[in-house]
Amino acid sequence: MCGIVGALIRNANSSSSKLDDNIRSMALALLHRGPDFGDIWVHAETGVGLGHRRLSILDLSPGGNQPMISACGRYVIVFNGEIYNYREIRRQLETEFGVTQWRGHSDTEVMLAAISHWGVEKSIKRFNGMFAFGVWDREDRVLYLARDRFGEKPLYYGWVGKDFLFSSELKAFKKYPGWKGEVDRDALVLLLRYGYIPSPFSIYQGIQKLPASSLLKISWNPAEHSFARPEIQEYWSIKTVAKNGIANLSQASENDLVEELEEILSDSVKIRLESDVPLGAFLSGGIDSSTVVSLMQKISPRPVKTFSIGFHEEEYNEAGHAKEIAKHLGTEHHEYFLTPEETLNIIPKIPSIYDEPFADASQIPTFLVSQFARQHVTVCLSGDGGDEFFGGYKRYLWAKYFQKRINRFPAFFTNASAGFVSYIPARVWDRLLSPVKAFLPGELGGSYFGDKLHKIAEIIKGSEKDFFYKSLISHWRQTDNLVVGGTEPLTANWEGLFAPNGLKLLDQMMLTDMFLYLPDDILTKVDRASMAVSLEARVPFLDPRIAEFAWKVPEKMKLHKRSGKMILRQVLYRHVPKEMVERPKMGFGVPIDSWLRGPLKNWGEELLNEERLKTEGYFNPTMIREAWKQHQSGRRNLQFKLWNVLMFQAWLEKNEAE
Repeated sequence: MCGIVGALIRNANSSSSKLDDNIRSMALALLHRGPDFGDIWVHAETGVGLGHRRLSILDLSPGGNQPMISACGRYVIVFNGEIYNYREIRRQLETEFGVTQWRGHSDTEVMLAAISHWGVEKSIKRFNGMFAFGVWDREDRVLYLARDRFGEKPLYYGWVGKDFLFSSELKAFKKYPGWKGEVDRDALVLLLRYGYIPSPFSIYQGIQKLPASSLLKISWNPAEHSFARPEIQEYWSIKTVAKNGIANLSQASENDLVEELEEILSDSVKIRLESDVPLGAFLSGGIDSSTVVSLMQKISPRPVKTFSIGFHEEEYNEAGHAKEIAKHLGTEHHEYFLTPEETLNIIPKIPSIYDEPFADASQIPTFLVSQFARQHVTVCLSGDGGDEFFGGYKRYLWAKYFQKRINRFPAFFTNASAGFVSYIPARVWDRLLSPVKAFLPGELGGSYFGDKLHKIAEIIKGSEKDFFYKSLISHWRQTDNLVVGGTEPLTANWEGLFAPNGLKLLDQMMLTDMFLYLPDDILTKVDRASMAVSLEARVPFLDPRIAEFAWKVPEKMKLHKRSGKMILRQVLYRHVPKEMVERPKMGFGVPIDSWLRGPLKNWGEELLNEERLKTEGYFNPTMIREAWKQHQSGRRNLQFKLWNVLMFQAWLEKNEAE
């Protein structure tokens, strides 16, 4: 787990010392990602520079340091991540090509040997792991950039002037001469809708995220003395995996499928336990993390170190459940209860940790549990990915529920009903229906009933699948005129995923979550939070074998009545009593709604001051101030809308101060 940077300078034969300084400055900006060692490799004649910061996990000796040159001398690599099947690949190289001379036992050296013998494009398809890397081919003068199948490791690229740069994080670009960093207002619209900026966009104009499972190639053109336009190809397709799986659904018995999943997941956990440094796991007490820890403990000869965060607000606290499961499994459990003051003190650090505006509020406990775990271990396994593969989100159940019932009625009736519900203010619905809220299902009952009714009305207005899904996941559903000079662009793969293709709504939603929400929200959150404290996070669910298996599982073994992840639950019940884990899904949240009316009110008021908004010129002040006033009144809960805006405002304040 490391940080990587690189540059291709159009004016070759540039000053070696100048290029050295620029690459070194970029790499030092990523010191938190790799505190153990750092170095650069520069070839001034061709204007190429690569930099690396290392967090040593495998082969702690200098034999694992980077940038690393292949044994044949042709390739130079900077690599961030882990290749879990590197031992298998090493054996293949020894058998097929007689490779016997190894400088150490790092996965980086095996990657280089594979590339030397099979080439980049064939080798990358063999790698099972999380990775982002840059490889310079000294012979053909070609730079390759690649990102893992699911987007666990980040990689940004773009032009600064006439120079091509890449880096693990955006903060490295700021160290390069000529950097301007102009805000992409279209990307800002996407932030307000989703709470994150989807690939390939970034908050800066001219800088993009390399999408997951992509390989970028940029070649030197000697005739024009410049680099050609980058070419990007997809080397693996979750869309193809999904379609193949759906077309060939398993006919095996439920018990056989559960057995097969446990076998695949156990091996995925096992290969992620290899480490030359202390290792543990996050344990929230939910289905996913409990399953990962159960299989870890089954494999491990000693108690696994587990970590959880507790909250004093009972509605957000899962620490007791995690402790109970840890005791049952016999792990070495560590828990830490946070005070509101400790949690709130993290908020000013968020713009630095996340590098571009990022508004998933669970970023706060994710960082805090990473910080806590880092006191004991250097590597932690996480349960992320189970929801996307096995149907764990409430929106999947909502989609199944509403689609089944809405389709019974003609469109004019549902649209008219939705219009009526939307016409009556949310606060009026709260007052009119307060006597019956206690008798409604958990998803509809409780506080802010009017807001929930309005969201349902918005969802059922559209009959198109993409509208239905987008309404479910949107924070600001109406983005017109919200960002001054900004127009919402189509997100990557959106049209292709929801084009007529025979897939059911549920399958399309899960597939789109794998393209958008998983890499650009969930995995971004985990990567930045963990790497901010130099902790490596590994995700066993994100194994291509599990993806291929999951898409062959019939829907009834994912969603059943009002529960998701049925097949995963069956695996867990083999290790943990059912009653320990069968409870409503809480998520990893914090009470942002009440904090914005209490301890964060002054902070929010300052960032959302009307004159300030007008002067900065990014938002329509009227729309933002109205949302703020409605939330402060207590009649509406607009925490997600406001948090998206506040995270940009906090980021902008820090960005302009630098």
